[in-house]
Amino acid sequence: MTKLVAPVLVATDLDGTLVPNASMSVPEFTARVLRRLDDAGVPVVFVTGRPLRWMSPFWPHIGKHGLAIVSNGAITFDAHAQRVISIAGIDAEPGLELSRSIAAAIPGATFAIECADGIRFDPDYPELGAARASVRRGALAEIWDQPAAKLLVRHSALDSDDFQAQVAAVVGDRATVTWSVPGLAEISAAGVTKASALARLCERLGIPARDVIAFGDMPNDIAMLGWAGTAYAVANAHESVRAIAHDVVLSCAEEGVAHALDRLVPALEA
Repeated sequence: MTKLVAPVLVATDLDGTLVPNASMSVPEFTARVLRRLDDAGVPVVFVTGRPLRWMSPFWPHIGKHGLAIVSNGAITFDAHAQRVISIAGIDAEPGLELSRSIAAAIPGATFAIECADGIRFDPDYPELGAARASVRRGALAEIWDQPAAKLLVRHSALDSDDFQAQVAAVVGDRATVTWSVPGLAEISAAGVTKASALARLCERLGIPARDVIAFGDMPNDIAMLGWAGTAYAVANAHESVRAIAHDVVLSCAEEGVAHALDRLVPALEA
């Protein structure tokens, strides 16, 4: 493994990287390493595709800096103050035009929008997991009344890779298309990625890219890993992520990110 250099900031994805997919807790060893890094003055910033509504269990582990980047870079959040610092969303008019283009080119596509205050479904979007009685459901033109952090697109019949390619071809440079879950296209405003949000945050903190270590596992992490001075994929990462990372750490199931960072702590504490 490439020798880890002492970072000024650590940026890590959550699902499939720091914690198991859809987990609502942080493993004990990982939590201890996060505390030790925070005590040593190294902020660990969660940079995730998760929406705000899935972040509550992680706020106790956010550290003194209190900052997180969610919804693939669309929202930067102050966890201590519980307020949105910035949102780079898709406004209704261009978003509705995008959704119409996708629906025309890919019949059977269904849509949802992720906003700062929660998710909203079109009439045909599948209800996944437990029923969400509080979710707004209706025609996109009716429910799109604020900037959307993400436009989500699903298709029940198409091969996942083919579907992703088709959505990307329709959208072109009008927005940013990525994915972290098979069968789900995640669309952000043009130019919005985990990397763009992390770069803005680090500029605000006076931290250059070369002093950032980043960890990820899925294609929506690629831009961030490419921007950071040092980039690591977990062993379970998508092949496209492993291909661009500087090195690979143990898998998420083995708490690979925490073990990699744990090797840094003694030097930081010295």
